[in-house]
Amino acid sequence: MIDAVIIITFILAGAGTGFHGVDLLPVEVLAKINPHGLRWVALGFGAFFGLILGIVAQNAYRRLEAKVRVMPVEALLSRAVGLVVGLLVANLMLAPLFLLPIPDDFSFFKPLTAILVSIMFAYTGMTLSDTHGRALVRLINPNNIESSLLAEGILKPAATKILDTSCVIDGRIETLMNTGFLEGQLLIPQFVIQELQTIADSSNDQKRVRGRRGLDILNNMRNDYGDRVVIHPADYEDISTVDAKLVRLAQEINGTLITNDYNLNKVANLQQVDVLNINDLAQALRPTYLPGDGLNLKVIKDGKEPTQGVGYLDDGTMVVIEDGRRYIGKQLHVIVTSALQTSAGRMIFARPEVTANV
Repeated sequence: MIDAVIIITFILAGAGTGFHGVDLLPVEVLAKINPHGLRWVALGFGAFFGLILGIVAQNAYRRLEAKVRVMPVEALLSRAVGLVVGLLVANLMLAPLFLLPIPDDFSFFKPLTAILVSIMFAYTGMTLSDTHGRALVRLINPNNIESSLLAEGILKPAATKILDTSCVIDGRIETLMNTGFLEGQLLIPQFVIQELQTIADSSNDQKRVRGRRGLDILNNMRNDYGDRVVIHPADYEDISTVDAKLVRLAQEINGTLITNDYNLNKVANLQQVDVLNINDLAQALRPTYLPGDGLNLKVIKDGKEPTQGVGYLDDGTMVVIEDGRRYIGKQLHVIVTSALQTSAGRMIFARPEVTANV
């Protein structure tokens, strides 16, 4: 119904403009032609152009409606407040302008300036609300904002999680959600999707595959988990890097950042942002081996020391085998002597069972 109303309104407006626009022609031109016939011709052309503009306006309205439907409520409210504040500031600044005496030849200057200034401040207000709206609300009413959003169902009791690009491309986040251990909403910022699209359009084959994999994972998560996976529209034009934008967003919404990027993890911790590192989780879930435990593995290569051999467990943990170099290429049962946890991962030291029993 609304589509028909928009199109018919533009047709009537175009027809009326064409019909009455003839009166604006110079008198000498009207004296040479038939004004009555020209009115109907102008009406027809005006209605035709009104139809075209109406279709364009109707399509623009539907696109806007689709964006508003998927927009988070807090973003919609902050943009509405920013729009109202921008228009109020514009009107306050324009008030002195209308008091200035302007010659009749420049009478168009006032309304034209009013329109341009109103558009500029309305857009500025909405842009600033995207960047600082939520933080401003927290400063004004830090005690009640979370409880009111929880009561309205906008936020979930569990902390909201923010996914970074490396976490999405990695793919383990989808498996983690399938297990049910990850609670709360998952936010994917718009600038993360843009970075994934840039990677997917890269001329480098490996990057292109990684970018497409990340986009496919996001689509699967949206299809499987619906409202739990939300595209967040916030962006920060004053910040150039995606990592810095992620930290700013996490600070503003008091969210938890999920990543497997070591450097981003450190930067976020420095700025007191909660971080869940998938690599740390994987390390914590690896089996614990104590001195005396037995392992079966294949010796792959020699170690740093002349007599050492190196093998790997199924989860990728490196096992350094003393006196294991002569067993390279063979399956061997070893006895754990010690384990070392480093920032790069975990290493296990062992000896061949035969040597350990000597």
